[in-house]
Amino acid sequence: MPILTLYYGHMDVTVTFSAFLIAISLLLQRGNPRFAQLTSSVFGLFYCGYLPSFWVKLRSGLAAPALNTKIAYSWPILLGGQAHWTVGLVATLISISSIIAADTSAFLCGRAFGRTPLTDVSPKKTLEGALAGLTGCVLTTVLLSAVLRWPRSLLSATAYGILIFLGSLFGDLVESLIKRDAGVKDSGSLIPGHGGILDRVDSYVFTGALCYSFVKVALPLYGV
Repeated sequence: MPILTLYYGHMDVTVTFSAFLIAISLLLQRGNPRFAQLTSSVFGLFYCGYLPSFWVKLRSGLAAPALNTKIAYSWPILLGGQAHWTVGLVATLISISSIIAADTSAFLCGRAFGRTPLTDVSPKKTLEGALAGLTGCVLTTVLLSAVLRWPRSLLSATAYGILIFLGSLFGDLVESLIKRDAGVKDSGSLIPGHGGILDRVDSYVFTGALCYSFVKVALPLYGV
């Protein structure tokens, strides 16, 4: 993490070089290497290495002060003072909180009221659960934006919440697709009863890139 923070998530050269090394190692291995091995290895590098780096970009790369966040004015000097509260920090806090709200709402409401299957990729997911997750995610984003005074408009906060939910859902479905292709129920056994580490963080994989793009590109471009 310190190395990632130092480079503010700029891992383009590192990821490209790593993909090059993976390709060489596959080509030099004994037997007949298959193209599927190369594609799966490179995707794993992209999925587990490059995409999560956007959380570092979001937190450390957006160093502009969150001027409208009132809590910053009374934040203790020993914990960083007012300078600690940047746009990157506020965006990260809202994003993580909204993902947790989306997952919790989708799980509870889907389990209690879910009747309509959402997709064949993950049979346990329901349309009712997805709608509940979307509602919980957007409400959390809007509420926290009102408390932290970022984004400044209701339209921006709502759009941000929808984007967070889509990234969370997409990451969950992609992870389900990976498990189905591998023929396993859980991604690991390190966390008993939770399906493995990847099952706990799948909602965050794509969301960081979407949140960073929204804050870095969409907000300045459209000014909403």
